[in-house]
Parts: sequence; C-alpha cells; structure tokens
Amino acid sequence: MIFGLTGGMGCGKSTAGRLFAELGWRRIDCDALVRDVVLRDLAVVAQIGARFGQGVLAADGQIERARLAEAVFGDDAARLWLEALVHPEVRRHWAGQVQSAPQAMWVVEVPLLFEKNLEKMFDFTVCVACAPDLQLTRLEQRGIERTLALQRISKQLPLARKIELSDFVLSNDGTLDFLRDQVRQLMLRYPAAV
Repeated sequence: MIFGLTGGMGCGKSTAGRLFAELGWRRIDCDALVRDVVLRDLAVVAQIGARFGQGVLAADGQIERARLAEAVFGDDAARLWLEALVHPEVRRHWAGQVQSAPQAMWVVEVPLLFEKNLEKMFDFTVCVACAPDLQLTRLEQRGIERTLALQRISKQLPLARKIELSDFVLSNDGTLDFLRDQVRQLMLRYPAAV
C-alpha cells in the first residue's frame, strides 16, 4: 500500500508524514531526498552551476538552496528546467525504496504530486490542508518572508484543487493530537498497517 501525501506549502505534510511513521508506516520525504541526495549529486550540482552560475554554489561547492530558490521562483522557465532535472531523480530514489519492500505500508510526501501528474503512482492520495492565514504564519515562522511565501504558493496548484483531487483530506488547523487522530482514523481503514 502506498499513500501519496501532498498539500500546500506550510500545511503540515511533514508533520503528517511523521505521524504515519510513528504508527508503523515507512515514510519517504521527497523534500529531504532533494536536499540530502539529489542536490548533493555531483552531476546535478554541475548542471545547476552551469545554468545558474557560481552564485548558487556555497564555498564548499554545494548548492546554496536559498540562492537557488531566489533564482527559480521568480523565473518560470528556470523553475521548470530545475524541476525537469531534479524530479525524475527524486522519483527514481523513492520508487527504488518502495520496490525494496513492496509489501510494506508506505507514505510518500510529494509536494507537487498533482502538478506533476503522479497520482497514478499511488494507491491513494492524501492532502494535508489548513487555513491560508495559518499556512502563511507557519511559513513566516520558518523564516520565509511573506512575499516569498506567497510567490512560492502561487507556483503550486491551489490548495482547494488539491483537496478536490485527493482521495482523503487531513485538516491541520487544530492541535497535533487532532491531526494524529485523523491519521489514526485513516489507518484504521487499512488494518494491515496498524
């Protein structure tokens, strides 16, 4: 069983993913794969450096993610180029993990699940949602300026559309226990996972 977990930026995908993991599911965080695996691949780093220049590289030669984000979120062509480079590598990594234990219960956090038409790769899709003001507050608490947060959110499918397309929706407007209870209720539909 594979759940594709998505939602708006700052809505709580990672929190929900950790709750699934606490309850026994295997979790894959695609943002972590980008950060810890794909953007450390020397071939990927070289292509990004060639496209965007040395300004996106740190002193140690690694990608400076904040500078790269500045370069791509204001330029749709650049963002799409980067996505075309990075996303197939991310899919390859998580698909390999799932194939290594096909009988396991998996939850894969994919921010752009519907934007990249990946829903058919999952048994079910789950959207984590919250109120727009709470979403912006959470992003600001992470150190993302409101203007940049709004710019990044605008590059994603509207949250209302993600909710419509998802098989299940988790509301993350309340407490952590409220979200945990929703994850538990969802998992009760699939007793092999509990």
